[in-house]
Amino acid sequence: MSQAIPWNQGTWTNDPVDAACGVEGLRVTAREGSDAWRITSYGFVHASEHALLTRFEPESGMEVQFRLNFSHQFDQAGIFVKSDEETWVKAGVELSDGEESVGAVVTRGSSDWSLSPVPDWAGRLVTIRASRSGNALTIRARVDAEPWRLVRVAPLDSDAEVEAGPFCCAPSRADLTVEFTSWQATPADVSLHPDT
Repeated sequence: MSQAIPWNQGTWTNDPVDAACGVEGLRVTAREGSDAWRITSYGFVHASEHALLTRFEPESGMEVQFRLNFSHQFDQAGIFVKSDEETWVKAGVELSDGEESVGAVVTRGSSDWSLSPVPDWAGRLVTIRASRSGNALTIRARVDAEPWRLVRVAPLDSDAEVEAGPFCCAPSRADLTVEFTSWQATPADVSLHPDT
Protein backbone atom coordinates (compact mmCIF):
# COMPACT_ATOMS: atom_id res chain seq x y z
CA MET A 1 0.00 0.00 0.00
CA SER A 2 1.30 3.45 -0.93
CA GLN A 3 1.55 6.21 1.65
CA ALA A 4 2.07 9.91 1.02
CA ILE A 5 5.33 11.36 2.35
CA PRO A 6 4.84 14.88 3.78
CA TRP A 7 6.84 17.51 1.91
CA ASN A 8 8.16 18.82 5.25
CA GLN A 9 9.65 15.42 6.11
CA GLY A 10 12.55 15.89 3.71
CA THR A 11 15.78 17.85 4.01
CA TRP A 12 17.31 19.69 1.03
CA THR A 13 20.79 18.73 -0.14
CA ASN A 14 21.04 22.31 -1.47
CA ASP A 15 18.38 24.97 -0.95
CA PRO A 16 16.51 25.97 -4.12
CA VAL A 17 15.63 29.58 -4.93
CA ASP A 18 12.11 28.85 -3.69
CA ALA A 19 10.00 25.90 -2.55
CA ALA A 20 6.32 26.39 -1.74
CA CYS A 21 3.58 23.90 -0.86
CA GLY A 22 0.16 24.41 -2.40
CA VAL A 23 -2.99 22.57 -3.41
CA GLU A 24 -1.22 20.89 -6.33
CA GLY A 25 1.86 19.81 -4.36
CA LEU A 26 5.32 21.37 -4.14
CA ARG A 27 6.59 24.04 -6.55
CA VAL A 28 10.38 24.27 -6.64
CA THR A 29 12.43 26.92 -8.44
CA ALA A 30 15.98 25.76 -9.15
CA ARG A 31 19.13 27.84 -9.01
CA GLU A 32 20.91 28.53 -12.28
CA GLY A 33 23.84 26.15 -12.69
CA SER A 34 22.48 23.52 -10.31
CA ASP A 35 23.46 19.97 -11.26
CA ALA A 36 24.77 16.62 -10.01
CA TRP A 37 27.66 14.93 -11.81
CA ARG A 38 31.05 13.40 -11.00
CA ILE A 39 34.07 13.47 -13.31
CA THR A 40 33.22 11.26 -16.30
CA SER A 41 33.83 12.85 -19.71
CA TYR A 42 33.48 16.45 -18.46
CA GLY A 43 36.15 16.31 -15.76
CA PHE A 44 34.18 18.33 -13.18
CA VAL A 45 32.26 17.55 -10.00
CA HIS A 46 28.88 19.21 -9.53
CA ALA A 47 26.97 18.64 -6.28
CA SER A 48 24.53 21.55 -6.34
CA GLU A 49 21.31 19.61 -7.07
CA HIS A 50 18.11 20.41 -5.19
CA ALA A 51 17.09 17.06 -3.70
CA LEU A 52 14.52 16.77 -0.89
CA LEU A 53 15.61 13.60 0.88
CA THR A 54 14.24 11.32 3.57
CA ARG A 55 15.24 7.85 4.73
CA PHE A 56 14.83 5.11 2.10
CA GLU A 57 14.61 1.73 3.81
CA PRO A 58 15.75 -1.60 2.33
CA GLU A 59 13.01 -3.65 0.69
CA SER A 60 10.86 -0.61 0.00
CA GLY A 61 9.96 1.68 -2.86
CA MET A 62 9.48 5.39 -3.43
CA GLU A 63 7.66 7.32 -6.15
CA VAL A 64 7.93 10.95 -7.22
CA GLN A 65 5.48 12.56 -9.66
CA PHE A 66 5.86 15.87 -11.47
CA ARG A 67 4.46 17.75 -14.44
CA LEU A 68 6.91 17.74 -17.35
CA ASN A 69 7.34 21.29 -18.63
CA PHE A 70 10.95 21.84 -19.74
CA SER A 71 12.33 24.29 -22.29
CA HIS A 72 16.11 24.69 -21.77
CA GLN A 73 19.11 22.42 -22.24
CA PHE A 74 19.51 19.98 -19.33
CA ASP A 75 16.34 21.00 -17.43
CA GLN A 76 15.74 17.92 -15.27
CA ALA A 77 13.59 16.47 -12.49
CA GLY A 78 12.80 13.13 -10.91
CA ILE A 79 14.04 11.09 -7.97
CA PHE A 80 17.43 11.30 -6.24
CA VAL A 81 18.78 8.31 -4.29
CA LYS A 82 21.86 9.01 -2.16
CA SER A 83 24.13 6.82 -0.07
CA ASP A 84 27.07 9.24 0.21
CA GLU A 85 28.80 12.03 -1.72
CA GLU A 86 30.23 9.58 -4.27
CA THR A 87 27.40 7.02 -4.37
CA TRP A 88 24.07 8.24 -5.71
CA VAL A 89 21.54 7.92 -8.51
CA LYS A 90 19.41 10.58 -10.15
CA ALA A 91 16.63 9.33 -12.41
CA GLY A 92 13.89 11.13 -14.25
CA VAL A 93 13.39 13.22 -17.35
CA GLU A 94 15.91 15.63 -18.83
CA LEU A 95 15.77 17.94 -21.83
CA SER A 96 18.90 17.05 -23.79
CA ASP A 97 19.69 18.53 -27.18
CA GLY A 98 16.11 19.70 -27.66
CA GLU A 99 14.39 16.43 -26.76
CA GLU A 100 12.77 15.12 -23.57
CA SER A 101 14.41 11.87 -22.50
CA VAL A 102 13.88 9.53 -19.57
CA GLY A 103 17.06 8.21 -18.03
CA ALA A 104 19.38 7.85 -15.09
CA VAL A 105 22.81 8.90 -13.88
CA VAL A 106 24.37 6.21 -11.69
CA THR A 107 27.37 7.39 -9.70
CA ARG A 108 29.87 5.20 -7.89
CA GLY A 109 32.90 7.46 -7.71
CA SER A 110 32.32 8.54 -11.31
CA SER A 111 29.01 9.11 -13.09
CA ASP A 112 27.52 7.31 -16.05
CA TRP A 113 24.45 8.42 -17.99
CA SER A 114 21.74 6.74 -20.05
CA LEU A 115 18.80 8.32 -21.91
CA SER A 116 15.81 7.21 -23.97
CA PRO A 117 13.74 9.81 -25.90
CA VAL A 118 10.15 10.43 -24.72
CA PRO A 119 9.02 13.51 -26.71
CA ASP A 120 5.34 12.60 -26.31
CA TRP A 121 5.64 12.99 -22.50
CA ALA A 122 5.87 16.81 -22.68
CA GLY A 123 3.18 18.59 -20.65
CA ARG A 124 2.05 15.39 -18.91
CA LEU A 125 2.41 13.87 -15.44
CA VAL A 126 5.53 11.73 -15.06
CA THR A 127 6.06 9.27 -12.22
CA ILE A 128 9.48 7.87 -11.37
CA ARG A 129 9.69 4.87 -9.01
CA ALA A 130 12.82 3.65 -7.22
CA SER A 131 12.71 0.23 -5.60
CA ARG A 132 15.28 -1.27 -3.17
CA SER A 133 15.38 -5.05 -3.23
CA GLY A 134 18.36 -7.14 -2.16
CA ASN A 135 21.53 -5.65 -3.64
CA ALA A 136 19.75 -3.72 -6.39
CA LEU A 137 18.02 -0.42 -7.05
CA THR A 138 15.42 -0.68 -9.81
CA ILE A 139 14.16 2.46 -11.53
CA ARG A 140 10.88 2.54 -13.45
CA ALA A 141 8.98 5.40 -15.07
CA ARG A 142 5.62 6.08 -16.62
CA VAL A 143 3.57 8.98 -17.95
CA ASP A 144 -0.02 9.50 -16.77
CA ALA A 145 -1.54 6.03 -16.25
CA GLU A 146 0.38 4.30 -19.03
CA PRO A 147 2.32 1.09 -18.24
CA TRP A 148 5.56 1.26 -16.30
CA ARG A 149 8.78 1.01 -18.27
CA LEU A 150 12.08 -0.23 -16.88
CA VAL A 151 14.71 2.54 -16.90
CA ARG A 152 17.66 1.09 -14.98
CA VAL A 153 18.86 -1.62 -12.61
CA ALA A 154 21.90 -0.57 -10.59
CA PRO A 155 23.86 -2.07 -7.71
CA LEU A 156 23.06 -0.75 -4.23
CA ASP A 157 24.43 -2.26 -1.02
CA SER A 158 21.53 -3.88 0.84
CA ASP A 159 22.95 -2.64 4.17
CA ALA A 160 23.66 0.93 3.04
CA GLU A 161 22.01 3.86 4.76
CA VAL A 162 20.20 5.59 1.92
CA GLU A 163 18.04 8.68 1.51
CA ALA A 164 15.81 9.51 -1.44
CA GLY A 165 13.25 11.99 -2.71
CA PRO A 166 12.32 14.47 -5.43
CA PHE A 167 15.02 16.50 -7.16
CA CYS A 168 15.42 19.11 -9.87
CA CYS A 169 18.34 20.89 -11.52
CA ALA A 170 18.71 23.79 -13.95
CA PRO A 171 22.25 23.71 -15.34
CA SER A 172 21.64 26.31 -18.06
CA ARG A 173 18.99 28.80 -16.82
CA ALA A 174 17.73 30.74 -13.82
CA ASP A 175 13.96 30.25 -13.84
CA LEU A 176 13.13 26.54 -13.98
CA THR A 177 10.14 25.83 -11.73
CA VAL A 178 9.01 22.23 -11.30
CA GLU A 179 5.58 21.20 -9.98
CA PHE A 180 5.92 18.03 -7.92
CA THR A 181 2.43 16.60 -7.48
CA SER A 182 3.11 13.49 -5.38
CA TRP A 183 5.74 11.86 -3.13
CA GLN A 184 4.89 8.33 -2.02
CA ALA A 185 6.39 5.48 -0.03
CA THR A 186 5.49 2.17 -1.71
CA PRO A 187 6.27 -1.51 -1.37
CA ALA A 188 9.36 -2.74 -3.20
CA ASP A 189 8.74 -4.23 -6.64
CA VAL A 190 7.95 -7.91 -6.35
CA SER A 191 9.90 -8.88 -9.47
CA LEU A 192 12.28 -7.34 -11.93
CA HIS A 193 10.11 -8.54 -14.81
CA PRO A 194 6.30 -8.53 -15.01
CA ASP A 195 4.52 -11.87 -15.06
CA THR A 196 4.16 -13.25 -18.56
